[in-house]
Amino acid sequence: MSKETLFALSLFPYLGFLWFLTRSGQTPRLALIGFYMTLVFVAVTIPAGIYAQIAYGETLANVDWLHGGAEFFLTLSNILVVLGFQQAIRQRQNENETP
Repeated sequence: MSKETLFALSLFPYLGFLWFLTRSGQTPRLALIGFYMTLVFVAVTIPAGIYAQIAYGETLANVDWLHGGAEFFLTLSNILVVLGFQQAIRQRQNENETP
């Protein structure tokens, strides 16, 4: 199985993960947005990889400005997930401290 096929197939379990996470209603909103931003990362990475191959004859990893631009969306996604859970933890701590 090629890495491209595996990458495409991995989208389905992730979509299931998002569906359950959204449906549970227990995930902090900002963290949930961060998890959905991972789909934006994928949506940006695929055309960037195709462009790198066509324009430069290289893989995306070898075209720094394209790779960095795509990775920005993954970084943003991770930051949103962390901030969302951090906010939820602080909120829970404040609720437990009030009499």
